[in-house]
Amino acid sequence: MPVLAKKILTWLFVGFLVFFIAFRPDGAADLVETIGGLLMAIAQGIGDFLTRLMA
Repeated sequence: MPVLAKKILTWLFVGFLVFFIAFRPDGAADLVETIGGLLMAIAQGIGDFLTRLMA
């Protein structure tokens, strides 16, 4: 992918994020909370796996 296309897509993504946060703050907060919960569940699963692996 050419560099210019990557720059354009990056700026479009940033613009979408700003728009989403500005006009749908509740939806943006819910999305961040969901992603955070998913990441925490993944980290917990990896931690449990490593704990059981070492036992």
